[in-house]
Amino acid sequence: MEMQQKPGSAKRRGAVLKSLDMDRKIEPKEYFRRLDALHDRLRAIQQAYIGSADAAVVVLEGWDAAGKGGAIRRISTAMDPRSIKVWPIASPREYYKERHYLSRFWERLPPNGVISIFDRSWYGRVMVERVEEFATPAEWKRAYREINEFERMLTDDGTRVIKFFLHITPDEQLRRFEKRLKDPLKRWKLQYEDFRNREKWDAYEAAIEEMLARTSTKHAPWYVVPSNDKKYSRIEIISRICKRLSAGVDLAPRPLDEQTLAAARRYFDI
Repeated sequence: MEMQQKPGSAKRRGAVLKSLDMDRKIEPKEYFRRLDALHDRLRAIQQAYIGSADAAVVVLEGWDAAGKGGAIRRISTAMDPRSIKVWPIASPREYYKERHYLSRFWERLPPNGVISIFDRSWYGRVMVERVEEFATPAEWKRAYREINEFERMLTDDGTRVIKFFLHITPDEQLRRFEKRLKDPLKRWKLQYEDFRNREKWDAYEAAIEEMLARTSTKHAPWYVVPSNDKKYSRIEIISRICKRLSAGVDLAPRPLDEQTLAAARRYFDI
């Protein structure tokens, strides 16, 4: 589901998550067929961005165990690591606690030609910091305006911004927690805070709904993705990324410059 509206319009606030069709699925054969095609598209987008003035920011937010990491792996494995950067965002260090909360994100924005993916982001201000009372009401309430202005500056400067919220049901989250607990190679993903946050599901849901309503804009829209089925979620996310990042971009392979071509002609019959 795509959300686009004027900041602060709060269209039917509280109804977005409950309106999603959480039974959406994709069959494995169709998943792999579409994933291969999307990976080709991602590679074409990346080669078009390299050496250009284009840049992009992809934000992934969602419930614990919603599938952000898996989606990021399916995106990044198709691309050259030299011009894509993944930023896993955790609690700020003391250095950043003494500064404006956006400062650590400014430092991680992509230069020209690069795509940056944020595994959690500045939206922690209006979710976890709001619910856990790490930010005062005055601080998180003004953050909606600050975030909208921050993203407006990015897009005005030519950086494309695309944001996803991965939604799962409480039952599906608990099933994934149990799976992590039983898998020694995935157990590191499970933390005490995951269970603590479950007990505040309603408070987080209210914060998420307000965030979606107040910060989804035409230049930086939210896409809310039903993610009970991981394969469906990944295809939906990558499809949206390809569509937004390729809009208005010439994806044809870039021709060689004359100097390189002249040098090559000394060795090859071209």
